[in-house]
Amino acid sequence: MGRCSKGALPRSAAASLATLLLACQAGGPPEPRGPAPIDPGATAETRALFANLRRLTGKGVLFGHQDDLAYGVQWSNQPGRSDVKETAGSYPAVYGWDVGGLEADAGANLDAVAFERQRGWIVEGFRRGGVITLSWHMRNPVTGGNAWDTIRAVPAMLPGGVQHEHYRQWLDRFADYVNSLRAPVLVPMIFRPFHETSGGWFWWGARHATPDEYKQLWRFTVEYLRDRRGMHNLLWAYSTDVFDSKQAYLERYPGDAYVDVLGFDDYQSVRSPATRAVFARRLRDVVELAEARGKIAALTETGVEGVPDSLWWTGTLLAGIESDSVARRIAWVLVWRNATFEREHRYHFFAPYPGQASAADFVRFAKDPLVLLENELPDLYHLERP
Repeated sequence: MGRCSKGALPRSAAASLATLLLACQAGGPPEPRGPAPIDPGATAETRALFANLRRLTGKGVLFGHQDDLAYGVQWSNQPGRSDVKETAGSYPAVYGWDVGGLEADAGANLDAVAFERQRGWIVEGFRRGGVITLSWHMRNPVTGGNAWDTIRAVPAMLPGGVQHEHYRQWLDRFADYVNSLRAPVLVPMIFRPFHETSGGWFWWGARHATPDEYKQLWRFTVEYLRDRRGMHNLLWAYSTDVFDSKQAYLERYPGDAYVDVLGFDDYQSVRSPATRAVFARRLRDVVELAEARGKIAALTETGVEGVPDSLWWTGTLLAGIESDSVARRIAWVLVWRNATFEREHRYHFFAPYPGQASAADFVRFAKDPLVLLENELPDLYHLERP
């Protein structure tokens, strides 16, 4: 898909995709044709998001950034600011947020983002047409420690386990929070719990829960939130860490009836052009697995801390995506957060900011016809009328 001009939602983008993504003007919302979300009761906007992300496959890759509106390397809690926007002229197309700490009834998440403020930023991004993703660095329910406390916990959370009722209470808090995200419709979001499951650093990871235990936990979580709590604005994203084969990727996969998005997090094979072939192969594998199941494929987390390579955006990330005709069919790529230096006293950032070494290359990356920022998005929340 061609490059659109910067600014408000571009007319050229809307025109070029009019036959695909027109909003419904009369009558009830049209039904999607072909693959659909796993929730038959999904809201109209959630169904539209699923269908439209699939329709954009191969035409554009949405760029995302974690905590983009909350803070940047040199600022925090300043309305309207965004390191991505201040570098490339537009907000990201995808906003990543996290609810770690919500289970403990904390006022802020694990990265000190106040949940009340986060609520406002989520609604703001949705109203502009952006896509919302939500992860959950959940505390260990057995020990009360953080997500990196790897004492075995999953068996205790399953039905009949000693922490099962406790876990249900956590899910209730999550449901109450997400159900408060309205603009005025419920904000559709891509929910990515228990991520990087193939790794061993989280208590739900491969070293601390068997594949069967993990699948049971995932399925219970879907069924409780969807069927018991009536949450119909979620698309469910399964994500591993890096993997060596399709078989390895699917080892902990909960099943097609429980997943809308197949993704993976890759901070390893994106460090330099030398590993481009490995990076592209992983992208291709996930796209092929997703498309065979009628799902969406995504690079759910990636990046290099500090982005020291001034040409990383085009020379490594974009080059890897564009090097393979299948790999380029991922729906989005999200880089991790830009911690505020004054608060954390470290340069922990994954997107550029004005003057940063890779900023000029990021502008070139953003201008590539394949890459979509928020101001280039068509209307993702309405379905075309057949």
